[in-house]
Amino acid sequence: MEWINSLISCFMILFSIIDILGNAPIIMGFKSKGMVIDTKKIIITSLIIFLFFLFLGQPILKIIGVDVYSFSVAGSIVLFLIGLEMILGVDFHKITKHSQTSVVPIAFPLIAGPGSLTTLISLRTTYNVNIILLSLILNLFVVYFVVDNCDAIAKKIGNNGLDILKKVFGIVLLAFAVKIFGANASQLFQN
Repeated sequence: MEWINSLISCFMILFSIIDILGNAPIIMGFKSKGMVIDTKKIIITSLIIFLFFLFLGQPILKIIGVDVYSFSVAGSIVLFLIGLEMILGVDFHKITKHSQTSVVPIAFPLIAGPGSLTTLISLRTTYNVNIILLSLILNLFVVYFVVDNCDAIAKKIGNNGLDILKKVFGIVLLAFAVKIFGANASQLFQN
């Protein structure tokens, strides 16, 4: 039962930070401008980026001299800001929309962006890697479904529904950021 609870928790954290429902209007905007959306290419590219950071993120940090606790504390601050961004409806960062392919603005940075990559490395300090992998794969199934059907989903949920979902998942993300900060800040100061 604890494994299932961890899986659900990890899934919800990744779901919140990937925020595919909140990004659906952006994807619809790209479609309306004539951008070709290759869903399979987006998923494969996102998966490669996620796996790279999940397995090589920590060793790369060691090479540049940053321990995982410092990175997790820094990541928790970034996640906190992203959560605030989701709740308050402000943009702390801007996404460039000049790209010609669906991979650059959608796979990176919308899906596999700085927040989700930071989250993956931070999750390694809290969850088993198998739980993270399964959560990631389940999230990418959701991303595939939403990207492939974003027009129909947005019509059913409506702008108000998308706004509500974004704010709810922003609160979840804030809570996770506080949890990660607390767990890693104490370790950071002990060292």
